[in-house]
Amino acid sequence: MLREIRELGFEYAELSHGIRLSLVPGILDAVNAGEIKISTLHNFCPLPVGVSAPSPNLYELSDERPRQRELAIKHTLNTFEFATRVNAKTVVLHFGSMDLKDYTGKLKELLEHGEQGSPKFRKVVAEAAAAREAKKKRNYDNARASLRHLMVDTKYRGLTLAIEIREAVEELPLESDFQSLLAEFPAPHVAYWHDVGHAQIKQDLGFINHVQHLAAHADRLHGFHVHDVKFPARDHFPPGGGDIDFASLKPYVKPEHIKVFELSPKVPLDSVTRSIAHLKKIWGEE
Repeated sequence: MLREIRELGFEYAELSHGIRLSLVPGILDAVNAGEIKISTLHNFCPLPVGVSAPSPNLYELSDERPRQRELAIKHTLNTFEFATRVNAKTVVLHFGSMDLKDYTGKLKELLEHGEQGSPKFRKVVAEAAAAREAKKKRNYDNARASLRHLMVDTKYRGLTLAIEIREAVEELPLESDFQSLLAEFPAPHVAYWHDVGHAQIKQDLGFINHVQHLAAHADRLHGFHVHDVKFPARDHFPPGGGDIDFASLKPYVKPEHIKVFELSPKVPLDSVTRSIAHLKKIWGEE
């Protein structure tokens, strides 16, 4: 797996939330042999025992059940330990969610039927925005308390926790809460992670302006998950294969930012190669 990524021209790879325990020995062999370097881990990595499919939300730092929060913290700490073993300095993580009606599904359904911007669409957006503001406090406080617990190990290991913008309406932090969260947990140990596909979907769902959101968090930006989105809300296409205006994001992309191509397994290798060239042409070689 890692050799294939290296042969595509990547010096670094991210280990994501689909890494089974059975893959760990081979990964360590590849890293120790110098075949590839690891830039980032995406929590939870490796997967908990008995879990074989990508499961970033298996346990949540925001959960109202103490035992579930304990498991979220435990397996996040396991990710930290593995990050140390593979010499990665960044862990990307989800911050949790709250229990809401399926506003995300409803809005996507309206988009499918050409209702973007209609009175019905705007009504659902307004209802969802009010519902999540009314509901968020307990889950958000739980997630922040969990993060404070994790900070001891984060600082000890010299890691950066990069909190990712999510695409679903019920997921945390809310877009408007990122700045206060980042102020509460200062750099360099906590940062913002911009998933361009998630941000584009959040724009299409009526909650943010993609470019303005990125600009507002540029001072704490640590890296990107890079993929394209086809309207409405279909993601993980190669850059250039969807609707995202990557040129509009360029002013906020710096050489020091980590850029991770996060593509569907269905994308053929020649499309990966073309997408790399496409993005380098827009964003520059660095």
